[in-house]
Order: sequence, then C-alpha cells, then structure tokens
Amino acid sequence: MREPNAIDFWRGLALVTIFINHIPGNTFERYTYSQYGISDAAELFVFLAGWSIGIATRGRDGAPEPRLKSVLRLLSRTIEVYRAQLTVMLMALAMIAGTALILDNPLILEWHNAGTFFADPIQTVVGVVLLSHQLGFFNILPLYVILLGIAPVFVLLARLSRVAALALSAALYFASLVEEWNLPSWPGEGDWFFDPFCWQLLLVLGFVLQDWNRESDTLRIWARRLMPLGIVVVLVGIVLSVLELRPDPLLVPEPRLIFTFDKTYLSPARLIHFLGVLLAFQAVYGLVAPRMGPAVQYLARLGRNSLAVFSMGSVLSLGGQLVRFWTGGGLLVDILVISAGIWALGFTAWFVEWRSRKPRPRE
Repeated sequence: MREPNAIDFWRGLALVTIFINHIPGNTFERYTYSQYGISDAAELFVFLAGWSIGIATRGRDGAPEPRLKSVLRLLSRTIEVYRAQLTVMLMALAMIAGTALILDNPLILEWHNAGTFFADPIQTVVGVVLLSHQLGFFNILPLYVILLGIAPVFVLLARLSRVAALALSAALYFASLVEEWNLPSWPGEGDWFFDPFCWQLLLVLGFVLQDWNRESDTLRIWARRLMPLGIVVVLVGIVLSVLELRPDPLLVPEPRLIFTFDKTYLSPARLIHFLGVLLAFQAVYGLVAPRMGPAVQYLARLGRNSLAVFSMGSVLSLGGQLVRFWTGGGLLVDILVISAGIWALGFTAWFVEWRSRKPRPRE
C-alpha cells in the first residue's frame, strides 16, 4: 500500500465529513467545514477523483499509458462504482423496510424517496438499475458513474490539448447553467440532485491541473502567490454562511443559476469558493503530517480505499439517521453514532487492505 499523501488525506477528510453531514441534525454536523462555506465536501471529493485519474492514467515513469489501457481502466472503475451503487441501494431499502417493520411505522417507508419503490416496485427496480431513481443521500455514486463513463473523452482529448479539454468542459458547464440541462428522475418527477453536465467541470479541472502540475512548477508557484486571495474567499464564505446570506433565486436575473448558490448545478459561486479553499489550505497537509501522525494515517487509509469507505459510510449514515429517529437523538446518541461510524469507516479501510495483502490459498 502506498504511503500517506496529501490526496489520500484530503479525500479521507471529505469521506468523514460526508458521513457526518449525511446524518442531518446531529450535534457534530455544525462543526464540519461544510457549515462555514458555500461549497462542501462533495466538491472536494469530485475534484480529487479527477486528480486521481490524472495519476492513474500514467505509468510509473510519468508517461501516458496506452490509450486503450486508459479507456479500459476507466470503464472498469465505472463498473465497480455502478456495482457499489446497486449494492448500497439494496441495503438501504432493506434497512428502511426492516425499521418500518420493527417500529411498526409504515411512514418510514417514505424515507428519502423510498416510498416510490415500495408503492411501485416494478418500475422503480428498472429506475434503480438505470440510476434514474435515487434515494436521498445516495446520489453521489450515480454522479460518479456518469463522470467516470465520460472521463475517457476528456482524458484522450487532453493528450492532444489540455486547453481544448478544459474548453469543452467549460462550454458544457455554462450551456447547462443557461439551459438548465439535467438528467431526469424516473419513475417520479424531478431531476438528478447532482447535475452531471455541470459537475463534470470539477472532474476535468482536477485532471487537467494534475497534468499541468506534473509537467512544470508554474502551477505551484501561482498557487502560492494566490494563497492570500484564497484566504479572502474563505473568509467571505464564512461570513455568508454564518449570516445565512444567500441570493434569492426569484430575484436574481436570468440565467438565474449563474447568480445563485445552487448545489445541483454547481453554480459559479460554489466553484469559486471551492477554488479559494484549495488555495487557502494548500499547505495544511505539509504542516499537519509530521505533527498528527495517527490522524493523518487514519484519513489517508480512508482515502486509499475511498469506494469501499464511501459505500460503507452511506449505509452507516442511514443507520445513524434511523437510530436518531428511533431514540429521539441527543448528545449521547450522537456521540455513540458518530464514534461507532468513524471506527467502522477505519475498520472498513483496514479490512480492504488486509484482504489485498492476504495470500490466496493454492489450488
């Protein structure tokens, strides 16, 4: 297994934050960085996925691997994520149904859009397989499936021109903001919670910046120069969040998505805030790595095994929601739920690595 690094560390922090934030109303949610800015852990998770693609599609010598190998690698990962989504969706539906039976409360069957499945299982099963039916808090992996599925287009284009890849991605992003393009939900009404046409920009941005960073020191030099600007952006985000200052979607001019703080469409304000966070916190890992060894090791291990940890975190967060509903919540319940969840995330990462090291029996 690779040694701890900044990418795995920040991805691990994003995973812990997502787990805590996916248990709404718990005591510790108010202390996550998502409560003090316009963007949150979802932006960090997608950006780092793009950065990791840039690393994964190159050989040890830094040269791009063969095109077909890169395409097959990304398609294989797409299938892995798709399989994980189907698994966690099935587990979530079973947990909701089981809790409704145990508590003798049929209203629980409506939890997070699950009611459609129990009311019309024939159409909804098809929707689950097509990713067009998603439960609340189980909608990041479907986005990831789409982004990985289209990633080969941008990876191959970037080998010809990084500017062209970024320009195509930005054009799709702004066209989606103006026209409000999104994938439809089915069965049922509405659209996807995370619009892939907009969120692809973060993935491509991560990939292109990693590629640029590998070839020259220019990116690192400019990142250091712009750190004060990033700090200003972060401070502005804190003020806006603490004072709950948000533009009214009904009062902003058209195209309205450009001026709002919309998460579904990754509005420009969220994107700018996230880039500010990157600039402001770029040196943090170098400061904490030698001083907080166990915490860094823990978060890096989560980041190394992000798919398994994220999948387990999704299931555990739903379990935490149901436990808080059953018990009524409170500080003690929150401490037990969050502590048990964080331990379980660490155990999941350890178990995945243990399995990969375990020698296979000879036939």
